[in-house]
Amino acid sequence: MTGQPARHRRTPIKFEDPDFLPCSYGFRPNRRAHDAVAEVHHFASRSYEWIVEGDIKACFDEISHTALMGRVRERVGDKRVLDLVKAFLKAGILDEDGTLVDTNAGTPQGSILSPLLSNVALSVLDEHIAQGPGGPGASPYGRAKRRRQGLPNYRLVRYADDWCLLVSGTKAHAEALREEIAGVLSTMGLRLSPEKTLITHIDEGLVFLGWRIQRHQKRGTGKQYVYVYPAKKALVAVMAKVKTICRRSTNLSLEDLLRQLNRMLRGWTAYFKYGCSNATFSYLRAYLWKEIIRWQERKHRRVPWKVLRRRYGIWPAEGGKELFDPARVSAKRYYYRGTRIPTLWPSTA
Repeated sequence: MTGQPARHRRTPIKFEDPDFLPCSYGFRPNRRAHDAVAEVHHFASRSYEWIVEGDIKACFDEISHTALMGRVRERVGDKRVLDLVKAFLKAGILDEDGTLVDTNAGTPQGSILSPLLSNVALSVLDEHIAQGPGGPGASPYGRAKRRRQGLPNYRLVRYADDWCLLVSGTKAHAEALREEIAGVLSTMGLRLSPEKTLITHIDEGLVFLGWRIQRHQKRGTGKQYVYVYPAKKALVAVMAKVKTICRRSTNLSLEDLLRQLNRMLRGWTAYFKYGCSNATFSYLRAYLWKEIIRWQERKHRRVPWKVLRRRYGIWPAEGGKELFDPARVSAKRYYYRGTRIPTLWPSTA
């Protein structure tokens, strides 16, 4: 509109480091956890059958300040900014007694700068895999040649410190790559957890970002497909939250209880609707109903069930607030976007 003061016309500004590689999804604009899961599904369906499930021991606590600042200096030349980053890393933390403890390694968790610095540190892994002869930079001819020679091809998918390496080859190739990655991470002062860094076949399945990704035979056919389900651990966690809310809230009205539950359930189902989630949602629906009935019985110990049913209904509701029904959420597939993910920076290739 003409005549409008310039101060009222605000253009949203977004920032993204153009040096981060496409395999990195955590804490970056337009790149979601669903994209990372979809990429694992995409390549696991295309002969990348062995997976190294990475687990970095105390990632945010053990990043080497010297190595991290070295990588920051490669991108930032302003000494004032570098001094601020270094001061942030050396600021220290308060222990349980209120004593200030010096920090000689790691990045303080909970800060807005920590996710960015962890991405900077772990990009050393992204770059190593990208530059490898069997990595994403290899041409289709080069990958086919390596397969004929019995050599592995591989892809990395990383969301912050959660990552997995998909290998088109043998279990021995995956084991060798795991040791190679351990050496790369050691340059940043990081270690792989021997107990939690697993090598699994896609037929056995893996858990990544709350999802179980596994290949099995489709019912009624002889064909095998890779499926994505909410992980059992994620379902157990949300059931535990429901139970906790219901057990500690008998002094509330049903309307207030439903308000708390609905807020949590909408967020959980919004994340897990992008997969084969219908059976999980139906199971959660039955569990919810039972927990609410138990809550009613504890709150109204001497009131018969028929009276409670007339008051609250078969499906619990009060004051115009109805219990959110997970089974009504339509599950659907989240398709792999790959290079179609929009970027805010021009390509430097």
